[in-house]
Amino acid sequence: MLVMPASDRQVLARRAEIAGALRQLVAPSHVIDSPVALKPYESDGLTAYKQVPMLVVLPQTVAEVSAILAYAHAEGIKVVPRGAGTSLSGGALPLEDGILLGMAKFNRILETDFENRCCVVQPGVTNLAITKAVETRGFYYAPDPSSQIACTIGGNVAENSGGVHCLKYGLTTNNILGLEMVLITGEVIRLGGKHMDSEAYDLLALMTGSEGLLGVITEVTVRIIPKPETARALLIGFPSSTAAGQCVADIISQGIIPGGMEMMDKPAIHAAEAFVKVGYPLEAEALLIVELDGPQAEVDQLIARVEKIARANHAQSLRISNTEAERLAFWAGRKAAFPAVGRISPDYMCMDGTIPRKKLPEVLEGMAALSRKHRLGVANVFHAGDGNLHPLILFDANTEGELQRAEEFGADILRLCVKVGGVLTGEHGVGVEKRDLMGEMFSETDLGQQLRIKCAFDTQNLLNPGKVFPVLHRCAEMGKMIVHGGNLAHPDLPRF
Repeated sequence: MLVMPASDRQVLARRAEIAGALRQLVAPSHVIDSPVALKPYESDGLTAYKQVPMLVVLPQTVAEVSAILAYAHAEGIKVVPRGAGTSLSGGALPLEDGILLGMAKFNRILETDFENRCCVVQPGVTNLAITKAVETRGFYYAPDPSSQIACTIGGNVAENSGGVHCLKYGLTTNNILGLEMVLITGEVIRLGGKHMDSEAYDLLALMTGSEGLLGVITEVTVRIIPKPETARALLIGFPSSTAAGQCVADIISQGIIPGGMEMMDKPAIHAAEAFVKVGYPLEAEALLIVELDGPQAEVDQLIARVEKIARANHAQSLRISNTEAERLAFWAGRKAAFPAVGRISPDYMCMDGTIPRKKLPEVLEGMAALSRKHRLGVANVFHAGDGNLHPLILFDANTEGELQRAEEFGADILRLCVKVGGVLTGEHGVGVEKRDLMGEMFSETDLGQQLRIKCAFDTQNLLNPGKVFPVLHRCAEMGKMIVHGGNLAHPDLPRF
C-alpha cells in the first residue's frame, strides 16, 4: 500500500482549502483544480519553461477580481495574471504554490466612441477584434503584433506590445488613453480616460509594460484612428543584410517615416514563401517590406523616393503593390513568419531586443558570428524601422544540449544589443527569459529604484513574483536591499 508523504498531503489540503474559498467568490465551475484540466495552463508562448499551477480561477466581473485579490492578499497567496498566454518571455508562467488568474472571460467590447476616437474594451478582447469592430466606419487600432488574431489587449498593455506599424503609429503605450485596474488589496482604481492627457503622475505609462507586477487590468480605453486614404507597399530584395540595413537607415535619415518597415533574412524568406506562396524573391539574402500610407499624391511621391534609395543600395529586385490584395499578400509572409519557421526547425526560440538603427549591419554580422559559435541556425525577422529585432534561434529540444545552447545563444544576442547601445526587450517583456540579464543593462541602484515602485503597489510581493527582477526582496527589507544579479528568486524552472 502506497502512503502519500505528509508534505504532499499538506499541499493537497492547502489546494482544496483555497479552491473551496474561491468557489465562494466565483461560480464553482470557474475554479479549476483538476490535474488534467490544469495542464493546458502550464506554460505560455515560451514553452521551454513549464510549471503546472496550484489552481486556476476564471473571474468574469470586476467585483470577482477584486474579491479574489483581496482574499489572496489577506492569506498571503501568490497570484499570476494571464491573458491569452501568447507571451514569449514567460510572463504568464504559473507558480506551483500560486493562483493563476485567467482573464479570458473579460472578452467584451463595452463601447465604441467614434466622436472621441476611442473604444472601451475588456482585457480579454483580442487585438484584431478591436479593428474588426470599428473598420466598417473606416477606423482601426494601430498596434498590430504578429499574434494579433490571438493576443489580448490586456496582455498587450502588460508587455507594451508593438507590431509592424509601430514605427509610425507607436507602441501600445502611445495608443491607450485609460485603464481600470485592481490592486492586490482588492482596491479598484482608474487611470486616464477618454481625454488626450492625464493629470499628475503618469501612472498610465507606468502600468504599460509592468508585466502584471503592479495590478490586474480589467478595462482598457484604446485610441482608434481613421484608416489612411491610401496604403501601398514595396517588396525589395537585397544581395546582403548589410545593404538592406543601410537602406533602412537612409530612408529614415531622409525624413521618411513609413507606416511599416520590416526586414527578413534568407532563411526567413524561404520559410515564409514556402508557407504562404506570395512570390518572395528567393535569391535575395535580405528582404525589406516598406509600406507608405496617407493621401495618394503623398504616397506616390514617397514610393518614388524610397525606390531611388533602394536602387542606390543595390536592390536586386523591387515590386510595388498596385492593389490592396497585393499589399496584403506582401505582408502575409511577414505576419506568418513565426509559424512558417516551424517548417525548417523542430523548435525555435524567438528573441526580442532593440538597437539603434545605425547599428543594424553591425549587429547582423555579430549574430552571424554567434550562430557559428553556438552551432545553431538563426532566422531574422524584425521591425527594421525602429530597430526591434526578433531573431529566431533554431534548435531541436530532443537533441541533448541544444536547448541550453539556444538559451546561451539568445543571452549573447541580448548582450550584443546592450553593448551597441540598445535594450533587452522592445515588446516581449522581461518575464523569466531575460530576468537574469537585467544586470547587463541596469545597475544595482537602477534595479533598487524599480523594486521600490513594485513595493509601493504590492508590499507582500504577491503579484507575479519571480518575474523581471533577478532578486525580489521583501518590501520590509527595502531600506537595506541589495540586488545580486544571478541569484534567482524563482525556483529552478522545469524544462520540456
